[in-house]
Amino acid sequence: MSCRPDMATKSIKVLVVGGTGYFGRRIVTASLAHGYKTFVLQRPELGLDADKVQLLLSFKKQGAILVEGSFSDHRSLVDAVKQVDVVICTMSGVHFRSHNLLLQLKLVEAIKEAGNVKRFLPSEFGMDPARMGHALEPGRVTFDEKMTVRKAIEAAKIPYTYVAGACFAGYFVGNLSQMVTLFPPKEKVLIYGDGNTKVVYMDEDDIATYTIKTIDDPRTLNKTVHLRPLENTLSQRELVEKWENLCGKKLEKISISADDFLASMKGMDFAGQVGVGHFYHIYYEGCLTNFEIGEEAGEEASKLYPDVKYIRVDELLKLYL
Repeated sequence: MSCRPDMATKSIKVLVVGGTGYFGRRIVTASLAHGYKTFVLQRPELGLDADKVQLLLSFKKQGAILVEGSFSDHRSLVDAVKQVDVVICTMSGVHFRSHNLLLQLKLVEAIKEAGNVKRFLPSEFGMDPARMGHALEPGRVTFDEKMTVRKAIEAAKIPYTYVAGACFAGYFVGNLSQMVTLFPPKEKVLIYGDGNTKVVYMDEDDIATYTIKTIDDPRTLNKTVHLRPLENTLSQRELVEKWENLCGKKLEKISISADDFLASMKGMDFAGQVGVGHFYHIYYEGCLTNFEIGEEAGEEASKLYPDVKYIRVDELLKLYL
């Protein structure tokens, strides 16, 4: 982990839903590392996915408790939720967004009926959906559905924390924010607009650490926690420059206007169009950084938890040399 965890077992019990996913597995690890009694929902829908089953078993070896539950069995979800104090949902819904919405609403209903949960963290961790009411189609569905979940949580009077505001390093740093690869370009790099819009880049393990820090913090109750560590808030040009300094080679920079970038949507499949829309909001509008934190009861994670030694972008880039 990127900060020194408190290994003493804590009384709060945490249930992670979606614990075998890309980000969920990091939440499970962070929860265990910080001494929380950690439950992971074991869904029969995993079927014959041996990799995910082995991941669940590895969590069990580390001390996690596997609890059976299915979204097609409301009672099983309620029974799982009744065993814990905090529920964290990490289902991404990348491929089946409406399906993800339905599952999260079922989880909200289970939490409401159980009546014992002290904090619920729904599946977010990216752009703040409360600020994306103007988002472009078809990607707007991402934010609309997250807001539907938020409204359900608040209508049920479930205590919550929303975590938002950073680009996952694995998808945005090593590739210098190119959409067609996860590795650094060798000769040319596409620059969005003037390339000077500030963006927040964070290692996924650090995001998980900050998330776990919030779950029993009264300062984050019923608030949005924004991820905006100063040293990892930089423009795409600054990101490219850091890579050039590390590898000792200059890349040809090709700027693309907002209009031309949006025009590239034509002919793309649904996922591609969503990706272009999201990149537009991040790199042309600056949706991660174009507002002051503190408005609408927000908090900033690195200020709340200065003890977390988050990984700097330079160190993340060195992995690709």
